[in-house]
Amino acid sequence: PMQKARDMIAKLARSQAPVHIAGESGSGKEVAARLIHDGSARREAPFVAVNCGAIPENLMESEFFGYRKGAFTGADADKDGFLHAADGGTLFLDEVGDLPLVMQVKLLRVIQDKKVRKLGDTGELPVDFRIISATHKNLSEKVTAGEFRQDLFYRLNVIELKMPSLREIPEDIPLMVEQMLSRLANQAGIPLPQLSGEARTALAGYDYPGNVRELENILERALALCDGKSISEADLYLREDGATG
Repeated sequence: PMQKARDMIAKLARSQAPVHIAGESGSGKEVAARLIHDGSARREAPFVAVNCGAIPENLMESEFFGYRKGAFTGADADKDGFLHAADGGTLFLDEVGDLPLVMQVKLLRVIQDKKVRKLGDTGELPVDFRIISATHKNLSEKVTAGEFRQDLFYRLNVIELKMPSLREIPEDIPLMVEQMLSRLANQAGIPLPQLSGEARTALAGYDYPGNVRELENILERALALCDGKSISEADLYLREDGATG
């Protein structure tokens, strides 16, 4: 599954089509989006990542569209929004399913017209960016429930990339553990400790509800708590709800 995803990423990098990345939380959706951008003709232009679920609804329009000085109280200077910042490059909309319906309508119009009007401005400015979106939710179900516009869904979901969960690629876990541990130890400037047999078995049998992100957290914590020479199963502090078997 991971090799299929990598092959798909390489193909998508050669395209300009909108991509929707599906996958569980922590499965590497933003990493995949960055790889698509870095391999594309837009690689020299900005990659602008936006977490749609982290922006308060009352600030969403000014964050996306930007504003002119004096557009509202506190707007003491012109400011570009995410849409202008991504001009020429890639706009990555993470957790796009969290966009409120009003914002979905406005985003759809930008995609169709390729123009953006800042708050407080009278004219529109052309923008050119590629959209990559992602969510851990099922967008089709949100469309059926009336929580996500069908027309925007079809605009975003031209090509879908599915990022596998760690549960789907257990054979890759030992290699990922080895590479992550090496990188984390190097970043921390400490010698690489050995993994005990019990620790290896525990990591191979864990369910990883948080996927790659959780695996990295587990190893980073184990590096900090181990004796410096070896990592034991106890150093991993695995959550009981992630155990398998």
